[in-house]
Amino acid sequence: MPELYAYTDGACSGNPGPGGWGVLMRAIDQGSVVKERELSGGEAMTTNNRMELMAAISALETLARPSGITIVTDSAYVKNGITEWMTAWKRKNWRTASGPAVRNLDLWQRLDAAQARHSVTWQWIRGHAGHAENERADALARAGMALFKTGRASQ
Repeated sequence: MPELYAYTDGACSGNPGPGGWGVLMRAIDQGSVVKERELSGGEAMTTNNRMELMAAISALETLARPSGITIVTDSAYVKNGITEWMTAWKRKNWRTASGPAVRNLDLWQRLDAAQARHSVTWQWIRGHAGHAENERADALARAGMALFKTGRASQ
C-alpha cells in the first residue's frame, strides 16, 4: 500500500495582507511516486499563520477516506500547535497558558476535526533550505497569493 505525504506551505504579502496556501500531495510505493496532486488557494486579507493552517487543513480534508498520512510542514507554529499545545488549549477551553483565547481558533478547531479522521504523523522541516517538495508547496502558496495580489480572484 502506498505511503501518503502532504508537503504544505503558506505565504502572505504583508501580515496581514493577501495570502496563499499550497499543498503537494504524494503517494509513494516502494520509493517511487505513484500519484501526485497539487492544491492551492488563498485569501485577500489574512496572515501567514492562517495560510499555514489552511494548507494542512486542505491536505487532510481532500482525503476521501480515513488514511495514514505524513504532513510535512515548515511551520513550527502548525507542528507545535497540533502536537504539543492543542491538548492544553482544549483542556483550558481553547485558552492559552497565559489566559487569552487561542488565535486562529476557527482553523485550529477545523484542523483538529480533520485530523481526527486520519492517522497523522507531523514532520517539521526547515523552509527555504532546498527541500524540493517544500519549494514546490511554497510556489503553490505564492501562486494562490498572487491571484489576490493582482485582483484576479473573486473575493
